Amino acid sequence: MEAILKNAKNWLTDFFDDKTKTEIQKLIDSNTEELKDRFYKNLEFGTGGMRGIMGAGTNRINKYTLGKSTQGLSNYLNQVYKDEQVKVVIAYDCRHNSDTLARTVAQVFSANGIKVFLFSELRTTPELSFAVKYLNCHAGIVLTASHNPPEYNGYKVYWTDGGQIVPPQDGAIVSEINSLSFEDIKFNADESLIELIDKKVDEAFIEASVKNGNFNAKGKDDFKIVFTSLHGTSITVIPEVLKRAGYKNVTVIEEQAKPDGNFPTVVSPNPEEPEALSMAIKKAEEIGADMVIGTDPDSDRLGVAVRNLEGKMEILNGNQAMIMMTKFLLDQRKKKGITGKEFIASTIVSTPMMDSLAKGYGVECKIALTGFKWIAKMIKDFPDQPFIGGGEESFGFMVGDFVRDKDAVTSTLLACEIGANAKANGSSFYKDLIDCYVDYGFFKEKLISLTKKGMSGAEEIKQMMIDFKDNPVESIDGSKVVVVEDYNTATSKNVITGKVTPIDIPKSNVLIYITEDGTKMAARPSGTEPKIKFYFSINTKLNNAADYKKVDAELDAKIERILKELNIG
Repeated sequence: MEAILKNAKNWLTDFFDDKTKTEIQKLIDSNTEELKDRFYKNLEFGTGGMRGIMGAGTNRINKYTLGKSTQGLSNYLNQVYKDEQVKVVIAYDCRHNSDTLARTVAQVFSANGIKVFLFSELRTTPELSFAVKYLNCHAGIVLTASHNPPEYNGYKVYWTDGGQIVPPQDGAIVSEINSLSFEDIKFNADESLIELIDKKVDEAFIEASVKNGNFNAKGKDDFKIVFTSLHGTSITVIPEVLKRAGYKNVTVIEEQAKPDGNFPTVVSPNPEEPEALSMAIKKAEEIGADMVIGTDPDSDRLGVAVRNLEGKMEILNGNQAMIMMTKFLLDQRKKKGITGKEFIASTIVSTPMMDSLAKGYGVECKIALTGFKWIAKMIKDFPDQPFIGGGEESFGFMVGDFVRDKDAVTSTLLACEIGANAKANGSSFYKDLIDCYVDYGFFKEKLISLTKKGMSGAEEIKQMMIDFKDNPVESIDGSKVVVVEDYNTATSKNVITGKVTPIDIPKSNVLIYITEDGTKMAARPSGTEPKIKFYFSINTKLNNAADYKKVDAELDAKIERILKELNIG
C-alpha cells in the first residue's frame, strides 16, 4: 500500500491539472480500495492495444496515460524516421471523451513535430486502418474501447502497413514509453501540423469497400436487410456502402442509429451478445427480413442473424459467419483460378474447420495468435502469397488486404452478398452453412467467458492458468488428451510419445488441449478485459443435410457434458 500511496501522491504535483488532483486527493482521503485499483499497475498494451476504465490514475485511461504513450510513440517515430516528416492519422469512436482525447493525442504528436491528420468527426476503425496507407502515414491511432462497457475507452496503434503494431515495434515502443515520466509529455501543440480530414478519405474508403465486398450477387432487390449500428460509428458508412452495392431493402434501427457512448438501448454494445441484436431481430420478424447485421461501436466486428430451417431468425456465432465468408471468397477465387500460393487465415482459438476448408480448396490456412494484428503481419511477411480473407471466432473478419484489421464494413456487404445469392438460387445462408458441414465436417464451438475484476480478479485468473498447467487435463468426455500446446513456452507436447516440438508463433498466455477424437479446449486470459476465456471445439461427420438436427443435438449434449466435467461455466 505504501508504494501505491507514493504513486498516487505523484499525481498531486503542479504538472497535473486541478481536476485530476482533486479527484486523487479525494481517493487518498476516503477510498482506499478504489485508490489501489487505480494505482496498483500501469495500463499495458494487450492484443488490442491499451484499454481501460476512464478516470485519474496510472491504471486508467486519461490525458496523462494516453499522453505518455503518445510521447513515447512520438520519440520512437522520430528516431526511426529521423530524416522524414513523420505523419500520423487519428480517428475516434462514439465513446465519452473520445473526441477530446483524440485532440489531446493530436496535440502531443504535433508538439513533437509530427504531422497529424485528424478525422473531423467519429469514424470506424477499418477506415482508420485504410487511411494509414491511403495517406502514406507512418502510424495511425484510433480512440476506442471496441465493445466494452460505457466507462471504458482505449487506444490502438497502427503501423505503416495499416496493421496494429507487432514485434519488434511494439516492444521498442513500450520500452520508450516506460522510460518516460509523465512530466516528459509535451502538451504544447503546434496547430499548424494538425489537419482535419473527412470526405476525401471517406469516399476512397467507401469505393474500396464496395470494390472488395461486392461480387454482383443475384437477387439484391428481393433481399431484405435489417441493420443496427448499436449507437456506434458504422452508421457513418455501412448504409452508404450497401446502397452503392445495389441493396435497396435496408431497414436501419433508428433507435440505435444515433452515436451515443451510453449505449442506452443495450446491456452491452457487443454483437457477440444475443441481447444486443434483440431490437433488430424483433424488427426483422415484423417485416419478414432475410438477414440482421449489427456492428460494435468502432465497427470492427459484426453479428449476423439469418433465418434457420424453421424460418426463425438465428444468430450465427463468429466461427459460422467466418466459415461462410471464407468459403464464398474461395468460390469466387476458384472461378479465376487458384494457384495454390493463396492463403486464408485464422487464430489458435477459432474453429479448426478453417483448415478443412483450406485443404478442400488447395490453399494454405495460416494460424495466428488472437488478434488481427497477427493476420496483418502474415500479409506483410508473405508478400508472394495472395491473402484471400480470414477471421476469428470473436465476430471479426477481413476481406482481402486493403484494410489490415477486422472490418465490419466490408464484411457486412460480403454477408449480404452471400445471403442474397443463396436466396436467388433457391437456398439460404443457413442451408448453405449446413451443406458446408456435409462437405467439410460438422464443427461446433462454444465460448465460456468468466469476468474477474480488479487486483484480486487478476490474481484469480493467473492462478487458474497455473492450475491448468500444473494439473493438466488427461481426458475430455472420455477421449484421451493427445496433445498439449503451451503458447507461454511455445511448445507442443505429444502426450502419447512424450515428444516436444516448438511452436512457430510468438509466445502468449494460452493453453490448448487436443484429444483423440479432435475435441479442442483452449484457456486464455483476455489481453484487454478482466476476463478468462475457455474455447471448446468438437466435430463429427454429417452425412447429409437431413441429419443436421439430430447430429446438432448430439453435439450440444457433448458440449454440456464437457462443461459439467470440467466445472466451467
